[in-house]
Amino acid sequence: MSVSDRAPDPAVPAMPSADGMVWIPGATFTMGSDGHYPEEAPAHPVSVGGFWIDPRPVTNRQFGRFVRKTGYVTVAERPPNPADYPGARPEMLVPFSAVFVAPRHRVSLDDPHNWWTAVPGANWQQPQGPGSSVRSKPDHPVVHVTWADVIAYASWAGKQIPTEAARPALLDDIDQVHLAGLGRRILVARRSVLVTTRIPACR
Repeated sequence: MSVSDRAPDPAVPAMPSADGMVWIPGATFTMGSDGHYPEEAPAHPVSVGGFWIDPRPVTNRQFGRFVRKTGYVTVAERPPNPADYPGARPEMLVPFSAVFVAPRHRVSLDDPHNWWTAVPGANWQQPQGPGSSVRSKPDHPVVHVTWADVIAYASWAGKQIPTEAARPALLDDIDQVHLAGLGRRILVARRSVLVTTRIPACR
């Protein structure tokens, strides 16, 4: 993906966002790639209108407020439904999430199981598993949230999740080579935390 043009957006709001969001001008960019994975082809121009976006990831404090107000239970806190996993051993059907555990020696990078470990009881409130807590990290980004959790939070907040087309508008003056290398990691990093947007029509 590359941003090819950032023309003045006719819908630029006259007043700043009341809740601290920042305005991202619309842009036209090349989406997809003809030289990487087949599912990314064909490269084609896409125009995105301007939108508001939170200036930083959603924090534990913000997500906790959502949970207290709604009683929401995240996917990692729910026991798996046995009907979804026929033949699974009962002792494995417990709430869990994957936790990064640094290997003590060199490992193959071909298998993410070498550094991600399923930990029963790990969730957004206990990010390293039972005994851990986010009480001392209220302003850290919330983790251990699934797509369903993200959608639930965004809906409650009256916002939405950035689309794939919107993300390149956040990156300025970046060429195809950069996005094919380090830029791909930047997009993945943006995708791994909860950031919400609000387009003008949603206000």
